[in-house]
Amino acid sequence: MRVTQGMLSNNMLSNLTNSYAKFNTYFDQLSTGKKISLPSQDPVVAMKGINYRAQVAEIGQFQRNISEVHNWMDNTDAALDKATAAMQKLRELAIQASNGTNDDQALNSIKEEAEQLQEHLIDIANTNVNGKYIFNGTNTDTAPVTKNEDGGILIEHNTSPVMIEVAHGTKLQVNVEGESIFSKDLFADIDKFIKALESGDQEEMDQSISVLDENINRIIDERADLGARMNRLELVENRLSEQEIIATKTMSDNEDIDFEEVITNLLTQESLHRAALAAGSRIIQPSLIDFLR
Repeated sequence: MRVTQGMLSNNMLSNLTNSYAKFNTYFDQLSTGKKISLPSQDPVVAMKGINYRAQVAEIGQFQRNISEVHNWMDNTDAALDKATAAMQKLRELAIQASNGTNDDQALNSIKEEAEQLQEHLIDIANTNVNGKYIFNGTNTDTAPVTKNEDGGILIEHNTSPVMIEVAHGTKLQVNVEGESIFSKDLFADIDKFIKALESGDQEEMDQSISVLDENINRIIDERADLGARMNRLELVENRLSEQEIIATKTMSDNEDIDFEEVITNLLTQESLHRAALAAGSRIIQPSLIDFLR
């Protein structure tokens, strides 16, 4: 087969086009840091990338959920700490009142302090964090403890647990049921103590000590249960951090380029391209001026 000048020129142009296409691929990889910019360039890498990105996104959502759980549990723990302190102060007042040497003025002073502590406990029961009442179950937009016009305490607790998913298939209860702590019995016991101080009922004052102890123990038990859940949350958080590192590395290995390799390929392609241009310039059909030299 006779090789014509046109065939040589067409082959040269075709090879130069392919060379420019490789240049474009290497430049895209360097500018984006990714192996591919279109799924059609490598469908396998593209499909794996979708799965890996979904995994990383899922872990990120769980980590955001954990932040919400931390916020809820930390505020709950702080509120229970304040409630325990208030109840212990009430117990100290009950011990002080049980001393039979108190006169009416001393008992009245103790009563006024007990009333203030009762108000403080109502405020704790109605703890609101980011617009949510944390001791009223899933009914987070309503205060669980209110006072009517005649000073009576109204208690309406929602006992539905607040569950948040912190890992795939793992949900944690983030709240403490207000009914188990700030119950009607708690405020009724405090009311009995206040009325005993008002009437001077020494026997009722003495009984208040053991009753307040029972209420304090209930708060401590609930706080211990919350602490156990907080410890579990920490374990889940550590596991998610490890999964995030592994998933991110796997995604990077699948998608990200090796910069040293791509730069080497680019320089090699540049040398080949220059050689092709030099060789191609020699096969271009000579002009009339070349024959007249």
